[in-house]
Amino acid sequence: MNELHSGGTLGGMIVGAVTRFGYKPAIGDGTISWSYRELGDAIARFIAIFRSLGLTKGDAVSILSSNRAESWAAICAVSVMGMRYTPLHPMAAEDDHAFIVDDAEIDTLIVEASKFGARGHAIKTRVSRLKHLLSFGPLDGALDVLAQLPQVTPQPLVNESETSAIAWLAYTGGTTGRSKGVMLPHRSVITMTTLLYADWDWPPEVRFLAATPISHAAGVTLYPVMFRGGYMRLVQGFDAEVYCRVVQDDRITATFLVPTLIYALIDGVELRKRFDLSSLQMIVYGAAPMSPDRLREGMAIFGPVFLQLYGQTEAPQCITTMRKIDHDDSKPGRLGSCGRPNPLVEVKLFDSEMREVATGEPGEICVRGTLVMDGYWKRPEATEEAFRGGWLHTGDVAVKDEDGYFYIVDRTKDMIISGGFNIYPREVEDALMSHHAVASAAVIGVPDDKWGEAVKAFVVLKTGANNNAAELQAHVKEKRGAPWSPKSIDFVESIPVTGLGKIDRKVLRAPYWEGRKRGVA
Repeated sequence: MNELHSGGTLGGMIVGAVTRFGYKPAIGDGTISWSYRELGDAIARFIAIFRSLGLTKGDAVSILSSNRAESWAAICAVSVMGMRYTPLHPMAAEDDHAFIVDDAEIDTLIVEASKFGARGHAIKTRVSRLKHLLSFGPLDGALDVLAQLPQVTPQPLVNESETSAIAWLAYTGGTTGRSKGVMLPHRSVITMTTLLYADWDWPPEVRFLAATPISHAAGVTLYPVMFRGGYMRLVQGFDAEVYCRVVQDDRITATFLVPTLIYALIDGVELRKRFDLSSLQMIVYGAAPMSPDRLREGMAIFGPVFLQLYGQTEAPQCITTMRKIDHDDSKPGRLGSCGRPNPLVEVKLFDSEMREVATGEPGEICVRGTLVMDGYWKRPEATEEAFRGGWLHTGDVAVKDEDGYFYIVDRTKDMIISGGFNIYPREVEDALMSHHAVASAAVIGVPDDKWGEAVKAFVVLKTGANNNAAELQAHVKEKRGAPWSPKSIDFVESIPVTGLGKIDRKVLRAPYWEGRKRGVA
């Protein structure tokens, strides 16, 4: 990149926010409450700790923790130092964590001692390349950064990050084999931050509540909050009563929730009587299909406050936006849309021959622009496939109406989106078939009013086996994590296959999706 056109990095944005917003409230997690200046001091102390370990620009850090202020300070320090950050989902299984830490060539892993101490030790044992194990809180064999923070000398906040360097190396599930690391340079994440800043209907005073893990979608959404000098309030998991109390007590004005959590607020009639939620001016939803009927209920309760995002790890958060004004129930079917393309992002629908389809015709959503990833980490063939024809292929099929609104109708990939989690059938099938009693298995997503889609399995047991569904569900939960465990299991004598011998998911899905568009509830 020409030096003249460099700049525009997460590190620069973070240092700028600390400098510009000083004593304004920055972040709280129920225990800690920091101003921007205090957040900057914590970032500077993390930099001191990282440097004491010999970490420098280009090194890699991963964090396994619940939502806490120190975790966000550490993530910010990684960006300011020009290192790359790889998130680990708190609900994923040990095998996934170990694979990601190894594949991403992580130098330093930080774990929350009270919740993930044992997992941290297991990963350290399995991944020989991991140099440093750090912890939030005391943990045998790990450096307790919470004990170190008050003792170290804060380092000057000098941005060392570069526009073209990888800021986040985030892993996404794969339909075949292991997850792929998505290389998101500072350019991509700053483009996302700018788009969210500009295109979302933010309230005048931003007081943003993050209940979903900041390791993922809720985390990158904190960047535009910092860009605006807003307040970031973290909670540890979603408990409807705790959530409502925080909204009331902290006068929360904006939040991001997956549809299942919004349904809990809609159905929580008694909670809404007990707590004042009137401060909410923007409820962002995404990561899963939301029922138009439930959305209509939410609009009746909370008013015109809803905003939808559509994106994917490879083009984070803002391929399209369904703004507040777009939630127009007088337009037939409009509440089933995922909105229109964002400024700075070019979006087209192509057929299999890369010909743009006509209005109202289905085509794959393809994207280009500075938002798009650099490619998949150490996977050139997968990168070439994703970028064929000079566009990012999302794997999602949509139609566009005459007003430019997109409606997702199917997925070329078989990914299931359940409660905001991206779940690939192969992952669940492999877990099921690792059980000694299972001969074969097939997995699909089926419509579900609560989860958007629910994981459903079809299992052929080995001769003589009589294991029940609960046992297999528990087995998958242990192997992969709770979201991957099937909500229902049908025991069958055989699984339909195509002429090529592949599982025929179309046949399996037909009874459940007949008359419905998959991907739109």
